[in-house]
Amino acid sequence: MTSLADHSTPPTPEALRAASRSAVSLAVPLFIPAIPFAFVFGLAVRESPMPNGIGIFSSLPIFAGAAQLAMVTLLGTASVWAAGLAAVVINARHIMYSAAMAPAFKHQPRWFRYLGPFTLIDQVFALSEPRSRDHPDLFRRYYLVTSAIFLGGWVLATIAGLFFGSFIPDSWHLGYAPAVMFTGLVVMGLSRRPAVAAAIVGAAVCLLTIGLPNRVGLLIGAMAGVLAGLAVDLRLERNGAGSR
Repeated sequence: MTSLADHSTPPTPEALRAASRSAVSLAVPLFIPAIPFAFVFGLAVRESPMPNGIGIFSSLPIFAGAAQLAMVTLLGTASVWAAGLAAVVINARHIMYSAAMAPAFKHQPRWFRYLGPFTLIDQVFALSEPRSRDHPDLFRRYYLVTSAIFLGGWVLATIAGLFFGSFIPDSWHLGYAPAVMFTGLVVMGLSRRPAVAAAIVGAAVCLLTIGLPNRVGLLIGAMAGVLAGLAVDLRLERNGAGSR
């Protein structure tokens, strides 16, 4: 496989359009499992003491569904510090994503290096990491289109959950949405073993702890997923060091 340094010729307009089409064709199916999760978040905002507008548009400064859901839920029953800490713990798995994507971001303009990580959620990582060795312009186009689909779609779906969630019958069991999203991530996108382990363990623990109050199962599932991903990553590093 060629390195980023080998890409000295700028991509053609057609190549850029092809990157956009590829991003759309892959991102839209992977966003579908996140729609029930977005509905759950919209319902949580509706039930929380937080103003609806602030809750929904918290996606603009904090784009991370599980962290947002935990934060909004805990703000009704715990302190601001506890809610903030929960959000930080849940997002700890993104450290792995940042480390994996750092080489690709190194060759990007400054504005992209500052703004791009804002949308580096699970699905965007799953789709963008395999393209990280593309020409920087192609990677940037693919990443931006993918990010726009997930950020825009998430905001629209959470607004729908806020206004129409009350009409959804309890028999639909939207509480399972986080586990569905994690499972969809494994089936449709992830390829790196630490990320797969994090998603599988996170989904399983979310299912096992779904009955806990205040959706604390999300926090437990996220922590378990982080630990599983780190354990697999460390094991792979040890095996790699031992084979040299």
